[in-house]
Order: sequence, then structure tokens, then C-alpha cells
Amino acid sequence: MTTLYGIPNCDTVKRARAWLDDHGIAYDFHDFKKAGVPEAELDRWLAAPGWEALVNRRGTTWRRLDDATRAAVVDAASARAVLLANPSLIKRPVVNWGSGRDVTTGFDAAQWKSHAL
Repeated sequence: MTTLYGIPNCDTVKRARAWLDDHGIAYDFHDFKKAGVPEAELDRWLAAPGWEALVNRRGTTWRRLDDATRAAVVDAASARAVLLANPSLIKRPVVNWGSGRDVTTGFDAAQWKSHAL
């Protein structure tokens, strides 16, 4: 089963959910705001696709962090701590395409077509 992780009011998550619906792909939605960040999954994401892909440095949450906190995000361990404390920093959506398949971050319809097959 595909699982989409994100925040329901995020425009990118809305587009991603619409794409999945339009392509008839069943999925579970995990709301970071209500259910939190699943630590075991976060550890998996930090390994692949990697901490650099997970940290959303373009968003307002990143800009609101103090300079010292931003500068301290230099590896998977430091990213993990900041992402757990600030779930909105995770680049959305994160999609686990199912058992033994890739995990992706962000919405890219062209990339998603290969995962949806």
C-alpha cells in the first residue's frame, strides 16, 4: 500500500493527492500535524532518499529557525533532531510507494509515473 505523508493544507500535498486519485492509486494519508512524524519511517527516509532531500530549506519554517539551528543541520543525525521538532521542515509530500519500493520527496508527476506502475 502506498502511504503519503504530509500536511493536508499544503498546496503540494493537495496536488499530490489529486494526482493519486486521478490515477486510481489507493493510498493512506499520514498527517504530520495530527499523527506526528513516525520516527522509524524518518530513519528510513534519512537513509534514502537522504537527509538533504528531506530538509525543506525554501519554506518559512526554515527561515524562522535561528541561524545557529540552521547552521547545525549538517548530517542525518542533526537533521533528524530538527525534523522531529519541526515536522513542517520535511519536504512534502513524502511517499512510500509500498513494500520494497522507493520513497520519494516532493511532487513530480513525471517521476511518479514510474512509481505508479
